[in-house]
Order: sequence, then C-alpha cells, then structure tokens
Amino acid sequence: MLLSRADARRFLLAYHFAPKTVAEVFARLGSVQVDPLNPLGRNHDLVMQVRVSEYRRGDWEGAAYRDRLVYDAWDKQACLVPVSDWPHRRLYHGHYRPYWAERVLTPHADAVADTLAELRAKGPLSSLEFENKGRVEAWAGSWYGPKLVKQTLRALWDTGQIVTHHRAGGRHVYDLPENVLPAEVVNAPVVARDDALKHLILRRHQSVGLLRLNADGALWSLPATSAERKVLIQDLVTEGALVPVQIEGSAQRYHLLAGAQTYLGQDVRPEVRFLAPLDSLMWDRKMVAELFGFDYIWEVYKPQPLRRWGYYVLPVLYGDLFVGRVDSRLTGGTWRILNWWWEEGVAVTPDLVAALGEAVTRFRRYLGAERVELPVGLDRRVQAAFQDTVVNP
Repeated sequence: MLLSRADARRFLLAYHFAPKTVAEVFARLGSVQVDPLNPLGRNHDLVMQVRVSEYRRGDWEGAAYRDRLVYDAWDKQACLVPVSDWPHRRLYHGHYRPYWAERVLTPHADAVADTLAELRAKGPLSSLEFENKGRVEAWAGSWYGPKLVKQTLRALWDTGQIVTHHRAGGRHVYDLPENVLPAEVVNAPVVARDDALKHLILRRHQSVGLLRLNADGALWSLPATSAERKVLIQDLVTEGALVPVQIEGSAQRYHLLAGAQTYLGQDVRPEVRFLAPLDSLMWDRKMVAELFGFDYIWEVYKPQPLRRWGYYVLPVLYGDLFVGRVDSRLTGGTWRILNWWWEEGVAVTPDLVAALGEAVTRFRRYLGAERVELPVGLDRRVQAAFQDTVVNP
C-alpha cells in the first residue's frame, strides 16, 4: 500500500480520535501509558481528555478499578492494558523473574513469603500498610529505594504474583491476581512464546496506528531481539494481520493493522488538540518527524539549563499539523501558562485562533481550573484565544 504523507497523517488522526468514551479509547489503543508526574493531570488523563468530551481528571479509574476493563501492567513502560492480555503478558513475568530472583526473591525469600501471606490475610494493601519495615541500605538511591517491602512488592508485581487492585492518590494498592482478575484469565493455559510475542506486536501497532518496522527498541519494549521481532512481523503480514505501507518519498517500512484500513481516506475536523507527551500517537517520534515535520523532545528529565523548550511541554495539533507547543501547570485552581511557541511557518489564521479558543475552554474544564494566568509578553493572538478567562500575574 502506498500513501502520501498527508494520507498517512489523516489516517492517524481518524484512527486515534474516533473513540469518544473512556472504554472506547482503551479498546482502540490497547495500551495507554501511565506516568506519575501530575502537572496537568497525569499522562493517561491527558490521553483521555483529548479524545473524550467532558472528561475530568481521574475518570479513567472507573474503567480500570470498577469495571476491570484494563489493568496496570508492563508494556511500553508502565501502561494500562486489557485484562484479557494477562495470559500473553506472562511472557514479561518470565522475562523479569531472573533479575528479581537474584535481587529479592531468593535472598529475601522469608520477606517474600510474609508479604504474600499478609496480602492473603488482609489485602488489598499499599506499601505503607505492610508490617515489614526492613531496609537494605545498599539499595539507597535506587529507583524503588531501600525499603525491603517496596522492592519485594515490585518483584512480585513484575513477575505476576501480585497485581494493582487500585490506586490511592497515585500509589499502587496491591492484591493477588485471583482477587482482581477474572478466573478464566488467571487460569488460562500458557501461551506459546511466539504467539505471545505476535499478540504484543499487534498491540503495539494498535496503540500507534502506523508503525515503522525499525522503530526504536524502547518503543517495542519486547522480550525479544530485533531480528526475532522482524521475523514475526513478516509472519503477521503473511497471515494477513498486518498490512505493509510505503510512504511516498520515505525509505522507511511501515505497517498497520489490517482492520484499521477503514480509517484510510477519512477527513478530520480541523480542531486544536493539546496532546499528552506520552500519547501513543507520539511514541514513535521519528515517525512524527517524518510524517508531520514536527520534532518533539520531552525534556522533563533534562536539567533546566539544557532544556530548549520547557519542563512539561504539550504538543499542539491543529487539523493534521502541529502548530505549536505550550508549557503550563495547574497550581491550586489556577492554570498557569508559562510559555507558548508557534511552529515555524505556521499561518496563524482567524480560524486557528478561534479553534484554539475552543480548545482552551475544553482544557480548562478538564482541569477544573477556576482561573487562567498568562505570562507578560505572550503572543497577542494566543491571548485572544483565552478571551476574558485570564487573570494576569
């Protein structure tokens, strides 16, 4: 299949923004990346607000922890994935077991047994509620810190022996899989390795929509080599599950899900959207650069002097083009705009300014912001989009 860059952009937008409810978004994307940072709601909130009308921060939790449509799992980093994926994701559990066996499961076997026993008796529990208060000072400064119970819980979570029951203020509250997931999922037969990998490869294409064969390994995040992955992708093409795509003027090889072809050729309403930094549309930044001409860098973990843009900058999409970037925070009840950049060459038309005003109104409702604060010297056209909702510092 041969597509122009414009055709590919329109396909991606039609594919990504057709779902209109939280459940539909989870069903469409198959994986939504979770991130603990909370300057404007968390990443998964931002993924939802750009797709679901009248979405409010935290609305995703009902689908995850009441309806059990998705659960917390390792995918492309930490993600929310369909509950039905559990049998296929045992592949990750086995992949991480040797690491955790050496670090925690074997040398601290008594603590592991006590943690599981306490969960059986009292669960669900957060890390703060366990009796074990031991520390391993050699772990000080590591990602999960020196507390033995936190490292134990992570080891058990990564190896599939416990799952997230729900979150309390962003903190995981854990329980045993059989107390959270359906019995038919927990007790499902073991899935052969290649079949599990094929399922996960299809999930990755489902999340992104149009994916390069040579996308970075961090995007795939699969327990397989690049060579293995490419063989399995070819198998999926032969089986008719994936469709090869060539983009005019590109040397890259792309694929899309066979069932996604219905979104080809659809028009997209030219509205302004504030995207999450880790929205799956943005996962393959080289693809975004090639198809949209937009070079996006998430600089949240860069030291301030090394940042070109800012700490938590959202890409701004208008129709099928990225037109700007905005750095902002929600502080108390105030949405503080720290900076705005138009992309080079963007024609800032009255229609664009009007669409930006509509997006500002939607985003402010999503945040629940009582006030909006703009910086001195902000582009007057951006100021116009905020209309009379602004309180200057």
